[in-house]
Amino acid sequence: MRIEIRFAGFGGQGIIKSGIMVAAAACLYSGKHSVQTQSYGPESRGGACKSEVVIADDEIDFPKVTEPDILVVMSQHAYNSYAETVKKGGTIILDPDMIPNEKKLENVKIFRVPATKMADELGRRIVANVVMLGAFSAITKVVDKEAMKESIKANIPKGTEQLNLKAFEKGYEYGEKILKG
Repeated sequence: MRIEIRFAGFGGQGIIKSGIMVAAAACLYSGKHSVQTQSYGPESRGGACKSEVVIADDEIDFPKVTEPDILVVMSQHAYNSYAETVKKGGTIILDPDMIPNEKKLENVKIFRVPATKMADELGRRIVANVVMLGAFSAITKVVDKEAMKESIKANIPKGTEQLNLKAFEKGYEYGEKILKG
C-alpha cells in the first residue's frame, strides 16, 4: 500500500503543520512508513503553500507526490493548481467557503467541509486545519483516529490542546456525517 496525499492552501492556514501531523500519526503512532515534504513562497502568510505526505506499509523509495490519491485543499488558487492532478478514483476534500469556483471534475470523489466556518464557530479560525484533519481522518481512514489525536497533541502549542482536540472532533463528526449521506 502506498498513499499519496497533498495538502494545499496559503500560508497561515496550517497547511504545512497538517502534513507534518498526518505523517507523524502514520509513522510514530501507527507503525507505518511516512515521509513529508513541503513547499511555500517567501511570504510567511498569504503565499501559496503545499505539504505532501506519502504513507506506505513498506520503505518509501521515492518521497514525492506525483499523482495524489487524496487532495485536501483550502484555497481557490490551490484548488485551481492541483484539483486536476488527483488520481482517477481519488478524493478531494475542500473547504467550500474558501473555494467558491469548483471545476466539474470526473472520476474523483469530492467532499465539502466548511472547516473555516466551523473553526470560526469554535472562536478561533486558526484551528480550521485541525477541523479539516478531523474530516480527513473520518473520510479517508488513512490514519487511525487515536493516532491522529496523539499527533495533534504532540505538534501543537502547549495550552491549546483542548481547543485543537475539540476542533478535530468537530471535523471528525462532520466527516462521518457526510459519509453517511
